[in-house]
Amino acid sequence: MRKRKEAERLLQPMTAKVILNPYSNRWNSQARWPEAETALKKAGVVFELTISQKARQVTELAEQAARDGFSPIIAAGGDGTIGEAVNGMAKAAKSEKALLGPLGILPMGSANDLVVSLGIPMDLQAAAQAIAAGKIRAMDVGEVNGFYFANNSAMGLEPYVTIKQQRITRIKGVLRYLVAAVQGIMDGPSWNVRLEWDGGHYEGPVSLVTVGNAPRTGGFYMIPHADPFDGRLSFVHAYRKSRMQLLAMLPKTMKPEPNSYIHEPEVYSYHMTWLKIHVESPTPAHTDGELFSTGIQDLEYRIHPGRLQILLP
Repeated sequence: MRKRKEAERLLQPMTAKVILNPYSNRWNSQARWPEAETALKKAGVVFELTISQKARQVTELAEQAARDGFSPIIAAGGDGTIGEAVNGMAKAAKSEKALLGPLGILPMGSANDLVVSLGIPMDLQAAAQAIAAGKIRAMDVGEVNGFYFANNSAMGLEPYVTIKQQRITRIKGVLRYLVAAVQGIMDGPSWNVRLEWDGGHYEGPVSLVTVGNAPRTGGFYMIPHADPFDGRLSFVHAYRKSRMQLLAMLPKTMKPEPNSYIHEPEVYSYHMTWLKIHVESPTPAHTDGELFSTGIQDLEYRIHPGRLQILLP
């Protein structure tokens, strides 16, 4: 009888862990949870729900879910939620080469950049069906100073704008990022850097250095050549002497190839597997839209090819 019960337990479908970040899209994800719950049940996904209660707690919850054997782990939120979930799974991994996931995504954030890049449906019912189908693809993951990221990371203007947008409370969605970008550009910040990567080096002023595993961030195509399945990271460094030059470039950051801003003067785009950055004066830095420092001078990036098992349509 005991052996029969054990066999029955093994034959049952594995239970997913849904980690809901209620703050995503300024609490809109919490309001949409009943819709997401219905979609998962309709798709036949067996799951348990846990809700983050504080900043960075998604990482803790994902780590515990991975240690407890839940599969898949489902991130219900935006790009920051996905990034935190990846960090949690990495903390639970037995080695830095161990596969992470599977990871499913319920898109409930503001920009949902990675979701757009991966072709995951924005509609929650369709997204839940993609999770239930169980189609897994091995995706690359980036790392900087011990922090993993699924979508992108940056120093300079981009996280400077992140700080701006976090202070904006009355505007939602991609428009909030656009308003913050204009505000950040008008401040005209710049940094002197030394860059080294497995294809070259640069020393001089920058307005931004942005590193991408996928093309979009905040609704902007900051790293249009990035491909999360090619075993490489892509990065762009750019400099504009005046605020008006930066502002004039802004519309092209919202366009993919062939009309990208990367073809503008003093804008350079590269592929690499590692990148070292030294900044003369401290810069803010982020991974997947979440600040991990407001003032850092040394950053080291590397790629983990095909390490994340992600559920795709």
